[in-house]
Amino acid sequence: MFLKTVLIVTSFALAVLTGCNKQNAQAAAPAQRPPAPVVVSTVEQRNVPVQITAIGNVEAYQMVQVRSMVSGQIEKILFKEGDDVRKGQLLYSLDKRPFQAALEQAEGNQKRDEAQAANAKVQATRYTDLEKQGVISREQADLQRTAEGANDAAVIADKAAVQAARVQLQYTDIYAPIDARAGALMINVGNLVKANDTPFLVQLNQIAPIYVTFTVPEIKLAEVRQFVAHGLKVLAYPKGQTGNPAEGLLTFIDNAVDPQTGTVKLKATFQNTDKRLWPGEFVNVVLNLSMLNNAITVPTKAVQSGQQGDYVYVVNKDGTADPHQVTTAGTYHNLSLVKSGLNPGDTVIVDGQLRVAPKGKVAVQSSLPPDQVVGSGLNSSDTATGTVGGGQ
Repeated sequence: MFLKTVLIVTSFALAVLTGCNKQNAQAAAPAQRPPAPVVVSTVEQRNVPVQITAIGNVEAYQMVQVRSMVSGQIEKILFKEGDDVRKGQLLYSLDKRPFQAALEQAEGNQKRDEAQAANAKVQATRYTDLEKQGVISREQADLQRTAEGANDAAVIADKAAVQAARVQLQYTDIYAPIDARAGALMINVGNLVKANDTPFLVQLNQIAPIYVTFTVPEIKLAEVRQFVAHGLKVLAYPKGQTGNPAEGLLTFIDNAVDPQTGTVKLKATFQNTDKRLWPGEFVNVVLNLSMLNNAITVPTKAVQSGQQGDYVYVVNKDGTADPHQVTTAGTYHNLSLVKSGLNPGDTVIVDGQLRVAPKGKVAVQSSLPPDQVVGSGLNSSDTATGTVGGGQ
């Protein structure tokens, strides 16, 4: 009986110890990490344009501040603020009466002096004949010939005065010197204006064609000069727009680098027939230099920065993800160009990287085409400090 009791107690103790060991083993075993939900895209190989981005300022192709060449009172204004005016179009008309009177006075003086000059000529001829006959002295004849010359000179001066008066009268009509868009009226009808005085009457801006001025770092000047002979295309995106850019050509490279900023000024000409670009506004500028063929591209959102440099999570066939160190060579819209570290066709994670552990399992929620991945595409933060789509 005693032996049976001992066996029962021993069995119970062994069972208790076994159960405790199982519980301790279960508690010690780590909980398995669930797969991280991610969004993926594909590494592609494509032809990418080599570009430089910058912030540009739109400038009028020509700007004229219209002023009066004579002093007078504005009698008529023959256009409205904001009108498109044509070269040679009459804009202002000043009171002509004072200038008409001045012209008639100059013409009258000319006719008087012409009559006196004709009489002096006749007298000089007569005195010359009398001198030859010995009737009068040579001195008397010389005085008459001198009077003839003086009267001829007076006629020449009168003709110049008449011409000047005609010019002054013509200046009372003020015409547009260029095809342009008129600005705000600075002086209205009835006001007196002075010759070449300020403020000007109106400012005219030619906006078709139009200029866009921007700067690039001096380190990029050699690239720009290398390709400029082929006619470099320039794209301009008005603020807030990322599609349908205005297209122009690079037409000017400044003859010196700004030593204070280390940049060089460039200027592009746009036909601007649709008048999308407006003087004074800021635009995002893209300068196309050349084409980079068969470049390996990855969505920029997939590229992460770490202590060892840039890396990208690549999804393996077994559903795990590994970080791959990559070397980038610029960006193009929402894509980054990769020099090394990836191969075309690799599947990379573009969203959810924070949940991913190296060699950890991932659960692909969706797969997006590279062009549809929202990244660091063209926006106001783009500057002309790097080549887009090209090597560094």
